[in-house]
Amino acid sequence: MDVGNGKSHVSMSVNGETFTDTPDIEPTDLMKYLPDYYQTIDHMQKLQGTLGEELGNLSYLTDDILHQFFVSTATWGLSHWESELGMTIDPAKPVERRREQIMAKLRGAGTTTKQMIQNAAIAFSGGEVDVIEYPAEYRFVVKFVGVKGIPPNMPGFIQMLEQIKPAHLAYSFEYTYSTWDMVSDLNWSEAGMKTWDELKTYEGA
Repeated sequence: MDVGNGKSHVSMSVNGETFTDTPDIEPTDLMKYLPDYYQTIDHMQKLQGTLGEELGNLSYLTDDILHQFFVSTATWGLSHWESELGMTIDPAKPVERRREQIMAKLRGAGTTTKQMIQNAAIAFSGGEVDVIEYPAEYRFVVKFVGVKGIPPNMPGFIQMLEQIKPAHLAYSFEYTYSTWDMVSDLNWSEAGMKTWDELKTYEGA
């Protein structure tokens, strides 16, 4: 950042792209924080004036960097977004156009797929999951086959599913339970010591 004729010139070079700006930066008035007897000392006024300009520049740069973290306000940081998303970096395009394309790419990157739902369900349940689609009925079924019974933290999974699934699709869950054959190794005494839910999710001895 260079200062000349009372104006600050900001120049950024990112990925071969150079941004130059002449912002209206307000220097910080440091003299107001000093005792009265410093107010008439010329040397102190010049020193604090120089420091105030630097603080003003620092404040501007801090805000400017923060702006790069948001597509809607990014300027020289747009190339980082484009690079991260695998897009072509074209400095010749208007900033607004580049922002629109990045936002469109971000929206498309989160398109829900069967595999995405399956992976999320596996992460929540810790076991194998199948997602059965019924396109004609605008619904799908999440079938938990790797664990018996209702997986823990289903409310958390449902909340996440509501956020990622297409709004027009309905969904339901199917759970896997033990059959009588699976509990045949238990005698009546052993079976009587278990709750109905424990029997339904019995994995065997």
